[in-house]
This record gives sequence, structure tokens and C-alpha cells, in this order.
Amino acid sequence: MGGETTGPNVVDLIGREHRELLALCAELTGEGTDAARRRSIAQVLSAGLSRHLSAEEQYLYPAVRSIVPDGYALVDREIVEDRALLEALRLLEAAGDGDRPARAADVCRRLTRHADAAAAELLPMLLQMAPVEDLIRLGNRVELAEEAAPTRPHPGTPSTPPWNKVVDPAVAVVDKMRDMMSRRTTYPQDL
Repeated sequence: MGGETTGPNVVDLIGREHRELLALCAELTGEGTDAARRRSIAQVLSAGLSRHLSAEEQYLYPAVRSIVPDGYALVDREIVEDRALLEALRLLEAAGDGDRPARAADVCRRLTRHADAAAAELLPMLLQMAPVEDLIRLGNRVELAEEAAPTRPHPGTPSTPPWNKVVDPAVAVVDKMRDMMSRRTTYPQDL
């Protein structure tokens, strides 16, 4: 008699993360947020979104490619968009207070497109075609991958397995050391 697979399914996990990241965007671009808070929110958004995209590219996209009809075309489109989103994040991180609103708006627009594409296409198809146990296993893998993922945008790193599964954790070690040395905020609960 085997054990039961437990944990969040990948569809619920990704959907929740998209909502959390979009909420950070809303606060970042909203009225009444002072410059220091915007800097902190931008750092947390960048770290969270970098972790999120890394885990999607390591586990979600390969699953979509293998299970969903025309999954290759969907994933290839998303990887191109993810690279542009990472570049927009890199520019946001480098922005001064004067440039931050425009850079933040660009990141938020790209993140909204990313979340909408996942909610409209990728996740419903995966939910329909994959067994629940596989979705839960995939959710567990995504959560683990996020903890070992970079906390800064690296648009030039590999975006497909096996190389991203090797490079991303190595880059993450450097990112986390830089975060620790600079006391950079990387999680929403630390804002």
C-alpha cells in the first residue's frame, strides 16, 4: 500500500503566485507609495518573479511540452516572453527613482500578459490532460525549484532543461550571497 501524494497542485500554486506577484505590481505602481517602499517592493517583485520564472522553465514548461497538444509552440512563445520579462526586471532593478515608474509599468504589463496566458491556455490544458497526482508532484517540484532559484533576473541564462537545472542553482548561490551582503529584501513577508 503506497503513500498518498500531498501538496499543492501546480495549477493552484502557479495561479496563487501570479496573484501575489500582480498584487506587488499594483502596490509598486499605485499612488501613495513612497520611494523607499517602491525600491523595496521592486526588489521583492524582482526576486519573486525571478524564482517563479526559473521554476516554470524547469518544470511547468517541460510538462506542457510533453502533455499538451501544440505544447511546444505555446512554451516557445512563453520562453520568449519570459526572457523579455527578465530583461524588463533587470532594467527595473537598475532604475533610479526617476525611471522606476516607467520601468515598473513595463514589468507589470509583461507580468499581466504572462499570468493571463497561463490562466487562459497553459494551466487549463494541463489541468484537463494530466492526472491529479502528477499535478501535485509537479507542484512539489516547482516549490523546491523556487527555493534553489536565482533571486535576480538573468535573461541570458539557459531557459530549458537540462542546462537551466544546472545553471540556475549555481547562479542562485551568488545571488543569495549578494542579497545577504546587501541586506536586500527578497520575500513579501519581509517588507
